Amino acid sequence: MYKSTKIRDDIVWIGVNDRKIEKWESHIPLDFGVTYNSYVILDEKICIIDGVEEGENGDFFRKLEATIGDRQVDYIIINHVEPDHSGSIKSLLKMYPDIKVVGNVKSISILKLLDIDVPDDRAIVVKEKDILDLGKHKLTFYLMPMVHWPESMSTYDMTDKILFSNDAFGSFGALDGAIFNDEANLNIFENEMRRYYSNIVGKLGAPVNAILKKLSSVEISCICPSHGLIWRKNIDKVIEKYQKWANIEAEEEGVVIIYGSMYGHTTEMAEILARQLDERGIKNVQIYDSSKFDISYLFSAIWKYKGLMIGTCTHYNMAFPKIEPLLQKLENYGLKNRYLGIFGNMLWSGGGVKRVKEFADRLTGLEQIGEPIEVKGHVTPIDREKLIELANLMADKLIADRL
Repeated sequence: MYKSTKIRDDIVWIGVNDRKIEKWESHIPLDFGVTYNSYVILDEKICIIDGVEEGENGDFFRKLEATIGDRQVDYIIINHVEPDHSGSIKSLLKMYPDIKVVGNVKSISILKLLDIDVPDDRAIVVKEKDILDLGKHKLTFYLMPMVHWPESMSTYDMTDKILFSNDAFGSFGALDGAIFNDEANLNIFENEMRRYYSNIVGKLGAPVNAILKKLSSVEISCICPSHGLIWRKNIDKVIEKYQKWANIEAEEEGVVIIYGSMYGHTTEMAEILARQLDERGIKNVQIYDSSKFDISYLFSAIWKYKGLMIGTCTHYNMAFPKIEPLLQKLENYGLKNRYLGIFGNMLWSGGGVKRVKEFADRLTGLEQIGEPIEVKGHVTPIDREKLIELANLMADKLIADRL
C-alpha cells in the first residue's frame, strides 16, 4: 500500500525513482539513478504539476490513484515538455476525459512535435503571472526560457509560497528514502546536483541569472524541483549555490588536475603537481585520469574548485583523445573565473600541450598560471623543478585569495 509523502496536507509528492536508467539523454552516466518528481494538489480542483517518464507510468498512476481515490483530475501543468516530464500526458488524457493540459504557448506547440496532440478544447495556454484558481490554492507562472528549453517555466503556489521549479534546482540521483533536503546526506546530493547543473544547465548562465533575479522578490517557503530533493530548509543555501554556478564562480579553494597519459609520463607529472600543492597547504586537490572518468564528473569537479590544471600527452599532434572533447565542451560552455595551469608530455612531434594552450588563449575568462610545461619523455630533475614551480604559482594565487 502506497504511503503518501505530503509537502503540505493537501499537496502530495507522487514522483517515482528510476534506478534502471543507465545514461541520461544517452550520454551522461547515472550511477545513482534519477527521480521524476510529480506533485498533486488536492483542492476544489485536482491539479497535477509535471508528469513522469512514460516507462515509469505504472508506479506514477498507482500513487496518483491512491492519493485522489475516485476523484477526477482537472489539470496537468506541464512546466517543461521533455519526455521525462510529459510522458504521462497521453495516458492522463485518456483516463480523465475532462482534464486540461496547462502550459505556455511554446510548450503546447512543442508537445505536438513530440507526438503528444492536445486538442484545443483541452489546452489552457498561460502567460507570465496568469493565475489558475484551484479553490484554496492560487497558482501563478514564471516563464524561464532556456532554463533549459525555450518553453521552460515554473509554477508558484501563491497560497503556500511553494515554487515548483521544474529542472531548476534539480539533481541527478534517485531518492534513497529521504525526500526532503533536511532528511538527506547533502554531501552526496550536492555532488549530483552540481553534476546535473554543470552538464545540463552550465552553458546557460545568463538565463539562469535572469530567472534568479525574477524570483528574488518572491517569498519562497519550499522548492519542489522535477528531479532530486525537495528543499524545505535552508532555501537560501541552494539559491546561493545556483548564483555561483550561473556565474561559473568556484565554490571552494582547491585544484582539479585532469590528465591524459598513454605511457605514464603525464601521470607522473600530475602526481608531482598534486604533492607540491599539498605541501603548500592546498587541502582540496583531486586528480582525474581522463580515461577512467566520464566527462560529466570532470565538469562537476571543475565547477566546484578555483584551480584547474590540464595535462596531456600528444596523440597525432593533438591532445589525448579524452582531453580533446573536454576542451571542446569547456569552450562551448564558456569556462571562466578559474586559474589554469597547463602541462604535458611528448616524444618527437609535440602538439598536445599546444592544443590546450590554444584553448586557453581563446577563453579570456581564464587566468593562465605560468608557462605551459611540455616534457620530452621521462621527467628529469630539471622538469620536476619546473613542475614544482608551476604548483607553487597556483598555490600562491589560491592563498592570496584567502586574504
